[in-house]
Amino acid sequence: MAQKPSIPKGTRDFSPLEMARRDYIFSTITEQFRRFGFHRIETPAMENLSTLMGKYGEEGDKLLFKILNSGDFMRSASEKDIEERNLPRLTNALCEKGLRYDLTVPFARYVVQHRAELQMPFKRFQIQPVWRADRPQKGRYREFYQCDADVVGSTSLLNEIELLELIDAVFSKLGIRVAIKVNNRKVLTGIAEVIGCPEKIVDITVAIDKIDKIGLEAVEAELAAKGLTATQIEALRPVLTLEGDNAAKLASMQKLLADSPEGTLGVEELRFVADGFNALGHTATLDLDFSLARGLNYYTGTIIEVKALDVEIGSITGGGRYDNLTGVFGMPGLSGVGISFGADRIYDVLNALNLYPEDLSGASKVMFVNFGQQEAMRAMQIAKMLREQGVSVTVYPDATKMKKQMALANAEKIPYVAIIGSDELEQGTVTLKDMTSGEQQTLTPEALADILR
Repeated sequence: MAQKPSIPKGTRDFSPLEMARRDYIFSTITEQFRRFGFHRIETPAMENLSTLMGKYGEEGDKLLFKILNSGDFMRSASEKDIEERNLPRLTNALCEKGLRYDLTVPFARYVVQHRAELQMPFKRFQIQPVWRADRPQKGRYREFYQCDADVVGSTSLLNEIELLELIDAVFSKLGIRVAIKVNNRKVLTGIAEVIGCPEKIVDITVAIDKIDKIGLEAVEAELAAKGLTATQIEALRPVLTLEGDNAAKLASMQKLLADSPEGTLGVEELRFVADGFNALGHTATLDLDFSLARGLNYYTGTIIEVKALDVEIGSITGGGRYDNLTGVFGMPGLSGVGISFGADRIYDVLNALNLYPEDLSGASKVMFVNFGQQEAMRAMQIAKMLREQGVSVTVYPDATKMKKQMALANAEKIPYVAIIGSDELEQGTVTLKDMTSGEQQTLTPEALADILR
């Protein structure tokens, strides 16, 4: 017996109903992207590994899916490296390309490659799948979609305020209650300075970014393992346990970082962004969270993460300021800031809360039954007219038993069935059946169109 086919762990199939729901998410986000003046681009699913490696930190590099070279992919591998299992050198020899890990680094590559064609500041959005060789778990997939919006070529903090407004607009439209967590990488740099270990900034940010998942005690244990002294960890603790509203947190942090110019600048940037967002009015909760780091090395200023308030799941949106990212591609000094909506996690949240519109079935509005060739061709003519007027129509392709045809209409939750039999064919009419009430009426094609529209 043939083995039943399967798909890789961390990936999913989507049924027609599930795709209708996903299309609702994508169209809602796309609508808001366009309202905020962003332009759509696309980049390849695969990039050169030289583009991807070194942009996500050591942990991120381990999660890159690498693609074996075409043909004799072993031709460049040395026997010594194979015997010694020298994985870094083998990877370089066997793989020149990889699947993209996110959309931000490919976007930075795009900007550098197409700089002469772009007007700055450039506002782009992109909705495409990305891949990560992560361990699958609830809310974490190996293949998933990101919906990104970025602004490059401007250092203005008004961009950050506008992106927070965009986040609020999207989740208000979707009906999801969220908390927008905001921090600043300059604050994290200042924290590392004032506790006396600026060289440990990456270790500190990677550790404290896990505080919501593993707790304060485990974070402190990880910091100790990375070489921080007990005194340094003790000095860090007040930062990780700050309480009060956003204004109180900013005041406390300003005092703690008074001796760090970089940290003080980060506090001032946070205050400007928070005050600007509050002045616009918003539905989402704004939470200044000084443990937020997101673990990505390319953030240099504002850091953003969004959590759903009514469902236990990871971040559903994230992003931040990345002043130096394009520098690694030969264009130093070009500042950018962006956010990424995690469509798959948003999908899971909407499913858990049942927040989809009631009519979001993806079904046709009407199905024409098939009594034979003549009747079917007349149905096809009327279906064409209806489709031109924006009505979704299915014509049953086979002249089979009525019970079987009606079963399809019921299974797909099609609200109306149109019948053209010999009488209707002779009189130039259509009998329309409401599948909910069971009522029937005989109509001209024009009257039918008026009802279905």
